[in-house]
Amino acid sequence: MIKISDVKLSPFDTNYKKALAKVLKTKETDILNIEILRKSLDCRKRDFIHYVLTFKVDVKNEEKYLKLKNVSKYIEEKYVFPYTKSKGEKIVVAGSGPAGLFCCLMLARAGANPIILERGEKVEDRKKSVDTFFETGKLNINSNIQFGEGGAGTFSDGKLTCGLNNKKIPFINEEFVKHGAPDEIKYSSKPHIGTDYLYKTVKNIREEIISLGGTFLFETTLKDIIIKDGKVVKAVTDKGEIECDRLVLATGHSSRDTYKMLYEKGVNMEKKPFSVGVRIEHKREYINLLQYKSEEFAETLPAADYKLSCHSQDRGAYTFCMCPGGVVVCGASGEGQVVTNGMSYFARDKENSNAAFLVSVLPEDIKGGVLDAIKFQEDLERKAYIKGGENYFAPVQLVKDFLEDRESTKSGNVKPSYLPGVKYTSLKDVLPDFVIEMLKFAIVEFDRKMKGFNIGDAVLTGVETRSSAPLRILRDESFQSNIKGLYPIGEGAGYAGGIMSSAIDGINCAEKIIDNGKWRIEN
Repeated sequence: MIKISDVKLSPFDTNYKKALAKVLKTKETDILNIEILRKSLDCRKRDFIHYVLTFKVDVKNEEKYLKLKNVSKYIEEKYVFPYTKSKGEKIVVAGSGPAGLFCCLMLARAGANPIILERGEKVEDRKKSVDTFFETGKLNINSNIQFGEGGAGTFSDGKLTCGLNNKKIPFINEEFVKHGAPDEIKYSSKPHIGTDYLYKTVKNIREEIISLGGTFLFETTLKDIIIKDGKVVKAVTDKGEIECDRLVLATGHSSRDTYKMLYEKGVNMEKKPFSVGVRIEHKREYINLLQYKSEEFAETLPAADYKLSCHSQDRGAYTFCMCPGGVVVCGASGEGQVVTNGMSYFARDKENSNAAFLVSVLPEDIKGGVLDAIKFQEDLERKAYIKGGENYFAPVQLVKDFLEDRESTKSGNVKPSYLPGVKYTSLKDVLPDFVIEMLKFAIVEFDRKMKGFNIGDAVLTGVETRSSAPLRILRDESFQSNIKGLYPIGEGAGYAGGIMSSAIDGINCAEKIIDNGKWRIEN
């Protein structure tokens, strides 16, 4: 096998065998098999929008091609989990987001029979609860956009992008595909599953864990932990106590009651940077045109994304979790809260595109102790709830009105997609002054980088407060907190930011449990 890199092709050129034969200066019949390893879209130049591809190719007499430019020997580096025999330890995992699921999947394959606690419903029932909330405004505080099987990422764009260079990434992508995700996530430079595929993917992972001896306890909330001689010995739920030798905390960034319980138990935590802001929403076709700079490409290429950032003094603003052709949704997980998030289906074909538009909040911005960062978030969410009409409607403001400190009264060309509904108003009384001023600065700066970003009819929907955890639960090299046997992992513990990095952290934790338990590693 050989690897051929940096193959530039028109978006309309799908005859890969012909293109590779030209690169290799050989006949198409000499090429036996082709597999895409990576595919990215380069739209930086208006007159040369193209895909850049890397291929794995099986070709006759491959040695003679190795001296060609961008051709090398293909060497597969495949991650293999160190499967083991269980020592019979009792392992409980709290939370079934990507960190918890992948930790459990690995442990179940190792014969550990983990028990997974999830305060929300299984994904099939969770979707019904979320749909009911969107339609009626009736919130299930334990099963919603934040809580339930699959974690907060289940109702998102399902992005698998990650800033890490880690050999577990291809392994995780393969696992997602094996369990029902689209095959193209294995090679896309910006892979996403889409919320519609995530439903069945999460369900299939659960079914494998159960088939291997794992147990799921849905609608079961971790309420307390019992500690003896500095070590966790029991997980206390709202339905009873469970003895455990190890308790993995994969509870997500919205389990505020869990944070408070752990703090009272003496688990070491610290404040960390996080961000707050709004969702900004444009027409999908408009963003396509801004990015592709061609009506032909805007109509035929996939929904365009963007990623923007800027700094002013010691503070930054940036876009995050961009959802091309998606919708803005309510991520409330408690009564009297309005929290926004973005969600896309795999096709990304909805009318609008949206992104989190955030301003950094530094530890020194938060007066008081570590839990005051949570209070800061809650205060903004309550203000948004009140400003929206106290019925889970979100406060919205047009960009042109926001920049001129004027209350909005109706929509322009962009119709807000947020459900259950919106109220046109001003965001000035919802967000802190430093956030308002930084957002205004960033709108102007982003327009310099992406001309047209500050179009007046774009919609700002408040508030976005849960892009990451506001605190970190400290752990050592063995992944244990100061309470032995207690393993804080994933986004909620402050060690990940998204589906992929959370899944990696979950697998890393499973490895640490094996190392700490001195289980036998099978070759």
